[in-house]
Order: sequence, then structure tokens, then C-alpha cells
Amino acid sequence: MPSSDARAGLAETVDGLFLLEDHLQQLRRAHEELRCSGHWHGGLPVLLLERCWLRLSRVSVEHLAQRLPPDCSQEAPELCRYRELVAAGLSAWEAERVCWEDFGADACREALRKYWTAQERGTQGWTLETYLDLLQQYRQRFALESPRPVPLLVLARREGSARLGRHRLLWLGPEAAGGRPSMRDTCP
Repeated sequence: MPSSDARAGLAETVDGLFLLEDHLQQLRRAHEELRCSGHWHGGLPVLLLERCWLRLSRVSVEHLAQRLPPDCSQEAPELCRYRELVAAGLSAWEAERVCWEDFGADACREALRKYWTAQERGTQGWTLETYLDLLQQYRQRFALESPRPVPLLVLARREGSARLGRHRLLWLGPEAAGGRPSMRDTCP
């Protein structure tokens, strides 16, 4: 007798991730898009999975940052300059004074407020650095791998203690759409 998951049309992946038949169809379409694409462009697919709602959506590379904005708070010029000054040997107080002179006290306080708000809210590991890394990996895999894998971001929860969870980036090969996926997790 098939398991209840099999009767419900779920396909289990290697890491315990379940995909519905509709999800597998979307994955097949994304692989077909990649197969037919002769060059890298902003319309290539990225899949986003909201596990809580069993919702899989497709977003183009060029709209990913709009749909899932990366946390850029630690990249604020005021904070970057502060880190540079401390790395150059200035004390924390002296570095802060220089930043207040260069940018103004209000701008420095606002940069810190945004940074700490992001830390409290949780970034799910989705920072400017991880976003740019996804783009770089995608370009490399698009150019070098055949068949080309589709990036799937498994979104972490944002409520309660789960807000400290991290999004996971998986690269799904065409065999994943067959119900017996081989997944390579690229995030710790």
C-alpha cells in the first residue's frame, strides 16, 4: 500500500523536501526554459518555495531582488567606513567620531537603526552577499553545466523563533522533476 504522501501526490527529495505534482510541473517548465535558452539573460527562472503553504512560485532573475529583497543594512556607507577605520587601527570611539564628521550624526544613527532592526527581525541569511553569490553561481552553472540546474530557494519562516532560520539554496537537476530528485544544497 502506498504511503499517505504518495497518495497525496508528494514526491520526497533526498533531503526530506516534499514537492507536489504541480511543483514538479513548474520545475519541468523551468528546466525547459533553461534548455531552450541560448544565452544568459534576466528572464531566467528562480523558484521560491514557501514550505509552510506548499507554495512554489517562479520569479525571473531580474525581479528576484524585488520579490525577495536582500538585507543591505550592513552595507551602509557609514558602517563600511566605520569598519575600515577600526581595521586601520582607530579606536571604536575615534572611528565613530570620524564617521559623525563625515556623514553626520543623524545618518550614522539611521544606519545603525536599520542594521539593528534587520538583526532583530532576522535576515534568514539573505544578505547582499548571498544574493550576489546566487547570481554568480547561476551564471557559472548556466555556462558550464549541462543540463543546467534550476535554483530553488526554500524560504525560511519569518515568525517566532523560526525567524532566525535561514533560506536554503538548492540546485535542482532535470532528474528532480521526475520525482526522484538529486539535490545539492549550497548553503550551510
